Amino acid sequence: MRRDPDSNGARHPENSALPRRWRKVVRLLYPGVGVKRWAAAAAFGIAVCSIGLAYLLRKFFDLTFPDFLPWYFEGFLLLAVGGLAILLSMYGLYKTLSPVLLASRPIENIAETIFNRRSRGRGPRIVAIGGGTGLSVLLRGLKVHTDNLTAIITVADDGGSSGRLRRELGVIPPGDFRNCLVAMSDDESLLAELFQYRFDQGDGLKGHSFGNLFIAAMTDITQSFEEALLESSRVLAVRGRVAPATLENLNLRARFSDGAVVDGESMITKRGGLIERLDIVPRDAQAFQPAIEAIEDAELIVIGPGSLYTSILPNLLVKDVADAMRRTKAAKVYVCNVATEAGETQGYTVAEHLATLQQHTFPEIVDYVVANNEPLDLGSYIGEPVVSDGRNLIDVQLNLTDLTDPDHPIRHHSEKLATAVMDVSRNVRRRARA
Repeated sequence: MRRDPDSNGARHPENSALPRRWRKVVRLLYPGVGVKRWAAAAAFGIAVCSIGLAYLLRKFFDLTFPDFLPWYFEGFLLLAVGGLAILLSMYGLYKTLSPVLLASRPIENIAETIFNRRSRGRGPRIVAIGGGTGLSVLLRGLKVHTDNLTAIITVADDGGSSGRLRRELGVIPPGDFRNCLVAMSDDESLLAELFQYRFDQGDGLKGHSFGNLFIAAMTDITQSFEEALLESSRVLAVRGRVAPATLENLNLRARFSDGAVVDGESMITKRGGLIERLDIVPRDAQAFQPAIEAIEDAELIVIGPGSLYTSILPNLLVKDVADAMRRTKAAKVYVCNVATEAGETQGYTVAEHLATLQQHTFPEIVDYVVANNEPLDLGSYIGEPVVSDGRNLIDVQLNLTDLTDPDHPIRHHSEKLATAVMDVSRNVRRRARA
């Protein structure tokens, strides 16, 4: 006998979707989301208005309503009708406004968005220090977990579009800021793509990205790089904030093992070789005060990932930043690169990355090190996997985990890295409560 396909007990997508939808809607009633209080306030307001209206009607109209039903039944019936009218009006208002204000998203998606936003608002206060592509990869993952996120970014870039704008307009190099703003944007949509758009032709435009030009123009309009970042953050609906380590015209100077001294971030990378010492010029550069405040207020500070000498150390060599790192009570995490970098860290192990940080700053610069332990196939990429050579890291906890991104072998996987960092954050919070 042929069985009815509906009689086999299988759950149909259309039937199982309804409970899932309502589970998401019910999230609006979870503690701390902030919906129940307003619903209660609305109900209280409606009740007070109803009582007031009843007093007015009683004052101006001395009417006696016929008793068709018992008084208590009539009262409950009126309450039910009124409640239904309120619900219908709310639903109609939602259907009317949603195409404009909410992009026609289903109500369960709105509920989930509200819940997630409230959850992120209660997330840990995290400061990420670095620059380049590595920092944006980290931020793209962390923004899912917390809105209390501050990125402190190097201003020593002197190559590419950023270098040209720096030389021609005298602005802070905007490239790393642009990448981090896009990574932290609420929805990396067409607007974010616009910020990353790079002109491939045109006199004076070729090689520039739209976002760099936007930030440079906004700096000129507002006469403030800080204001330019704030306006760019609003345009992209950024979760968290970005801040320069300093607003001064900063340059790098490297001394190599053969005695050569090279100035400039781009020239240091091109020169290659073993770097013995990195300095910033001027050495007494003043830190950006909001960056210092973020470090002092943080629960967790993440250093890296990124180019050790040209993206990470330039921030930490600003004296006020280093002093704030000494004072802060936040746990400090160093995220080691998954692969060495030609011209900077060729042949470095995890321990050697950490040693370089300590030699340029102070021994207690790091409490935790997060590093990759998954075999890495770099293929045609220049560099080699960064390995932990088994050396003990004194007074530092080493967390080894899979951080690889199959699509980009020399970079971290954004979600894996964020998970590893949040694991450290949860451990820190548990220890603080103990």
